[in-house]
Amino acid sequence: MNMRNPLANARGHGSAKSGTEHWWGQRVSALLMIPLIIWMLYTIIAIIGQPYQVVQVYFSQWINSVLAIALVLAMFRHIQLGLQVVIEDYVHSQPLETILQLLVKLFALAGTITALLAIIRLALQG
Repeated sequence: MNMRNPLANARGHGSAKSGTEHWWGQRVSALLMIPLIIWMLYTIIAIIGQPYQVVQVYFSQWINSVLAIALVLAMFRHIQLGLQVVIEDYVHSQPLETILQLLVKLFALAGTITALLAIIRLALQG
């Protein structure tokens, strides 16, 4: 007689023991993005139509660069966590799920690195 809970036997998986961290990660990144997106909307409105040199000067101020970097980090982490849940919930083929999870992580890493390099380059040229 098997005394294990049927949910523990589902698809051969037991407890992942990471649900709480994942849940908190999504909530914290979402909360961090609220003021950062408001700041970014203000920034876009302020610099729209301005010459490139004005944008360089704006992002050469350390606070603006730090806020842009914080937004990029929070945004790509939030995207990666959200897509991970969607893939886990709706993709039922184990090989496809593994490939998609890897692609999402690579996309998040590549996007983060690209955006950070662009912000740093912009900040250092101003």
